[in-house]
Amino acid sequence: MSSEKLEWHALELLGRLWEESQSTEEKERLQFASDAIRFIYATGLTYDFEDYRASLDVDAPPPVIASFNTREEADTWMRNHPNPPHHANVLVSGEYYYASYSRKHNHRSIRPSETLEYYLAEMIRDGVPPPAFTFDTHEEANNWLHSQPEPPKQVFIQIAGKLHLAAYHPRINLRAIYPLSRAAKNVCWD
Repeated sequence: MSSEKLEWHALELLGRLWEESQSTEEKERLQFASDAIRFIYATGLTYDFEDYRASLDVDAPPPVIASFNTREEADTWMRNHPNPPHHANVLVSGEYYYASYSRKHNHRSIRPSETLEYYLAEMIRDGVPPPAFTFDTHEEANNWLHSQPEPPKQVFIQIAGKLHLAAYHPRINLRAIYPLSRAAKNVCWD
């Protein structure tokens, strides 16, 4: 079903639930969900939302809205952003950071996040398939990833005997390789 049809069906369902609800708090939550759907379409974020939903289907890495080589670049971007993100992931030197903004206090910050570590830990808990490709060096793996005309959203690879995740962040057109060892501290080995 197309996104447009899903939008209308979802709004219809939310409206019906709103009508049936006796709770003011529940009605407020349903209205919030309805407004969120309308916001996506009213602001032209339809394709971004479709891409987000598609990324969930393939267990792609958590989305990021920007990538920076240094923390200073990220801080400058956040400080000068005309419409700073309230909650969003950004990459700084290949590491996940959390960008947040408080309109009330005009406070902008970028701080380290363990988003990737938790994502990788969850993938490990679900069971890691055999690596799709094996490389002797990180450089070989990086060359392979950047030579792909259509990069994989995520695929397990092996570099010098260690498992990695090769990933693509379509919103910012970034290809990345993450070592699975980063997840070790968050994995519960029962």
